[in-house]
Amino acid sequence: MDKKKMRLARMHHGAGYTLHEEVRHPTAALLRASQIGALAHDEPSMAEREDKDALLVVSYGAARQESRRAAVEPVLDTIASENPEADIFEAYTSRVMCKHIRETGLEMPLLEDALETLLANGYTRVAIASLHLFPGTEYMAMIETFNAYRSRFKRLVLGTPLLYWMGQEGQRDDAADFVQALRREFPDPGKDEAILFMAHGTMHPSNCFYMLLQTRMEMAHWENAFVYTLAGWPRMEQIVPKLKERGVRRVKLAPLMLAIGAHVTRDMAGDAPESHRSRFLAEGFEVEVLPKGLGELPAIREMYVERANEAWDKLQEQ
Repeated sequence: MDKKKMRLARMHHGAGYTLHEEVRHPTAALLRASQIGALAHDEPSMAEREDKDALLVVSYGAARQESRRAAVEPVLDTIASENPEADIFEAYTSRVMCKHIRETGLEMPLLEDALETLLANGYTRVAIASLHLFPGTEYMAMIETFNAYRSRFKRLVLGTPLLYWMGQEGQRDDAADFVQALRREFPDPGKDEAILFMAHGTMHPSNCFYMLLQTRMEMAHWENAFVYTLAGWPRMEQIVPKLKERGVRRVKLAPLMLAIGAHVTRDMAGDAPESHRSRFLAEGFEVEVLPKGLGELPAIREMYVERANEAWDKLQEQ
């Protein structure tokens, strides 16, 4: 089987959800709510328009140019190399990140602005690929943008974030795949060591994806590997007692973020007393910081590229 067919086979494997056959005359709201996985809309009024395709790669954003070069650009470059026929563009979902990167001399559009530019340049079919970790607030906003713009394109596709399916009803298990990819990048901790992955955290119910990752780590028998959050749950204070119970003396801190920013350099690894590094030291642990964004890790980058490939391949469906 050639590479293209393999990509299509993976995409079609359990790629969605169908309402129960006894549901009669579902409302438009129910139909939209039941559309999960990669979303696609074909606008009948534009059926006669000429095809002009684009792949729009969207992330939360990276404010520092060195972080972009290290973590985001390698993902974009790999996506481009695997889809040489695609016109590839980039956008952010964070207004704050757009503002910060503008201060470095680089312009980056928001998702809505990028779609307006594509329309102005005659693109009629667009696949939107997400570099977000899971379907949280930022990705939910992308769905709203997809719904707002779908009637303005001949075909519009929105791919899934990195973690989406959980192995249910024949779907792939993104969390298990992610854990295995992380494990390829980070050696297993020694007997008195632990590796701690710091995520941002969210008030959105999707915060539960962090506990899903923890469960998949335990199922994979990845001893002394933990996920904790900066602003969600669990926090560092929930992890420390577990480390002490297990006799851990040395911790390695790594971020669960696409690129390195202030949350890593300041909140996780900084010298201030309130940083996680300082707090772990104060608790008596030896601390090593592993400051690489997810986009810098080849095994994780491969997963990001797979999600972009899925979005692009769905755009090409007939």
